[in-house]
Amino acid sequence: MEEKLGARPYRPGLWGWLVPLLIVVLAAALRLRGLDDPHLLIFDETYYAKDAYALLLAGHELVWPEGADDMWLAGTAAPTDEGSYVVHPPLGKWLIALGIHLFGFESGFGWRVSAAVAGTLSVLLITLIAQRMFRSVFLGAVAGVLTAVEGHHLVMSRVAMLDIFLMLFILAAFGALLMDRYSTRRRLAAWVHARPDPPQGHTGPRHTGPWLLWRPWLFAAGILLGAATAVKLSALAFVAVFGLMVVLWDLQARRAAGIRRWALSGLTRDLPWAAVTVLPLILATYVSSWAGWLMTSSGSHRQWHTQHAAEGLGSLVPGPLRSLWAYHTEATSFHQGLTDGHDYASSPWTWLFMGRPVSMHYQSYEQGETVPWGDEALCRAESCSSAILDLANPLIWWTALIGVVVVLLLWLGRRDWRYGAILAGYAGGCAVWLLFPDRTMFFFYTISFHPFVILTVVVLAALVLRAGHSSGRRQHRELQRRNTVIVLCFVLLATAVSVFFLPLWTGELLPTDQWRLRMWLPSWI
Repeated sequence: MEEKLGARPYRPGLWGWLVPLLIVVLAAALRLRGLDDPHLLIFDETYYAKDAYALLLAGHELVWPEGADDMWLAGTAAPTDEGSYVVHPPLGKWLIALGIHLFGFESGFGWRVSAAVAGTLSVLLITLIAQRMFRSVFLGAVAGVLTAVEGHHLVMSRVAMLDIFLMLFILAAFGALLMDRYSTRRRLAAWVHARPDPPQGHTGPRHTGPWLLWRPWLFAAGILLGAATAVKLSALAFVAVFGLMVVLWDLQARRAAGIRRWALSGLTRDLPWAAVTVLPLILATYVSSWAGWLMTSSGSHRQWHTQHAAEGLGSLVPGPLRSLWAYHTEATSFHQGLTDGHDYASSPWTWLFMGRPVSMHYQSYEQGETVPWGDEALCRAESCSSAILDLANPLIWWTALIGVVVVLLLWLGRRDWRYGAILAGYAGGCAVWLLFPDRTMFFFYTISFHPFVILTVVVLAALVLRAGHSSGRRQHRELQRRNTVIVLCFVLLATAVSVFFLPLWTGELLPTDQWRLRMWLPSWI
């Protein structure tokens, strides 16, 4: 029954922990090396780093005076006392603030280290998740190494922006849901073994199945999804998609367990219980992230309730929460009306092709000039460039473009839950943006579903490993070695591509002709 339910135990042994830890060391080295360069507020760091510092000072965002960026870089940052209206929830900025609190804002390391830690932790998670999904330490290592060296993930782990934290919480929630899936199915298998199937025509427990009330991994996923929403409200799309995914998993589990009224049982037992437990956890986690704003009186919109009397049932809601609701009403209007043009804006239709990456930083230098930070590298060519381009590793990203078509076809043909779960990640992170065609959007939004891009490539690797297997033991071993070498060659080639593009991801000084050599498409410039 455990085999039928997909609840067979998996014990990876020592290598199942040692390999992920070694990969994490690689990921940390890439993300922490030269993290304080450039000593500038690049791209949206000008908002989030300063907002994070304001949270440390006042518990909420503050308005900054003109020339604040220069003051920040000079170490004399001084916001005003006026509360600032911002449209993103505070948790991601609180995490950036943690790095500033520990290391100061005298260098970029302080305001970027939290993102680097989040990116490194996500490498560990994707390694363990892939290992468990595919029951293979090797395939888990493939996922981990590809994530560790992938440029889009690397860039977003080295800038003080919110999206890497969003991705981390979404990935952690997905991992918790996987653990809930395995846990509930093991419990169902044990329940079936303990209860004989009643004779035909008789009623009994096998008609409806058990109540599965204690689901700690599901509750943990609710808290993590609440945390993701407290970083960016776009996480609500994952709440909806993952919720549907869990409902389908539960229904399929009851059906596989031989419960006769599996649909009725799942919809009347699992679904209502999950709703009344998980949704409040998401909401409570989200609201608690606003504690700094709620505990002060000077935040933007904080006193809205004192100027707007409550009516009807609204009088039962505490004033600060009514003010928070008004704050979100205005934020929703802002997001819906965000249609301003931007040089690096892109449509979700282009994201899977990587049509328009985002330039986070670019500076050019003439011969003899030095970069005024870090090792003060000297430009020895006729002209040089220092760039941080949010560009994915082309080999990994474009392979995943082929892979997502393969995964879709495999899911339609085999109904393998793993393929459906990967597609759910694409739906929550990419497809949902297609509903807002006029909104200003950027390629870096794709980091939210980056783990599922990597899992798509892992699916292809798993297919290669199984290709051509025969019943003969000797030939099987030979094919296994050959297929393993093919996968390893792909990982090594992807790593080589990352080495080639690494200067564009870390702001290193390059001769301008070398910079142009890496601009493979006109839309990348």
